[in-house]
Amino acid sequence: MNELVVERPGPLTTVQDLGRRGVAHLGVPRAGALDEPALRAANRLVGNEPGAAGLETTLGGVALRAVGTALVAVTGAPSPVRVDGRPAAWGAPVVVPAGALLDVGAATAGVRGYLAVAGGIAVPPVLGSRSADLLSGLGPAPLAVGDRLPVGTPPPYRARPELVPLPAPPAELVLRLRLGPRADWFTPEAVARLARDRYVVSPAGNRIGLRTEGPPVARARDGELASEGMVLGVVQIPPDGQPVVFLADHPTTGGYPVIGVVPTADLAAAAQARPGTPVRFAPLRER
Repeated sequence: MNELVVERPGPLTTVQDLGRRGVAHLGVPRAGALDEPALRAANRLVGNEPGAAGLETTLGGVALRAVGTALVAVTGAPSPVRVDGRPAAWGAPVVVPAGALLDVGAATAGVRGYLAVAGGIAVPPVLGSRSADLLSGLGPAPLAVGDRLPVGTPPPYRARPELVPLPAPPAELVLRLRLGPRADWFTPEAVARLARDRYVVSPAGNRIGLRTEGPPVARARDGELASEGMVLGVVQIPPDGQPVVFLADHPTTGGYPVIGVVPTADLAAAAQARPGTPVRFAPLRER
């Protein structure tokens, strides 16, 4: 079996696939790639199935040495790619010869990059997924120098696209919002202002949630809310009034009121929004 040996892990690089589906009732978060379209695109470029495990990098890239020839693709946050010091393509299939060093540099825009290798990263699955979950500790630990990542058997040859178009990282993050289930915990004025007020992405965010900074959202009632189930994309309002958008490693239950839910289609852009990026919430009208 071929391997990739970690020479430089970057600030935070984890193994991710499409996550653990159908286990929230066990208290297990979903995990998986934060920018799911980018991982799917990388897998298409190397001929993998959409759910094959790859690597999710954070801002600083990663460097890996190939043990055996590898076909790779890098998508997500744009970044320089080099093979043994020579420039290589980003967003396209790249052959890495046996013994060569693949170096994915720091992101020039966006936050999270995705590296797929033909055959996928073949770490053992846990509850049906190879994803690292930073909240529960399930799955492989974040990469460290010297880690050896097994690579699965490359899939049978199939026609591969030379390019998979993806949107650029957002200059402004617009998050549609389906109000509820606890919008009645906030004043009508606060709900109306949420559509007008402007926020920015906070540097305190992580794979659990995108934190924002801006005008506090005012509550209509005090007190505690009993913990209830949380889903991907919920917008919780903690006591400081600053909205938090739950991402892939979010807990399965929570006790702060949820003012609304962001559709899944908007969350890939949230995964690529750097601290300081303007954020606008756009409540959806009920039909």
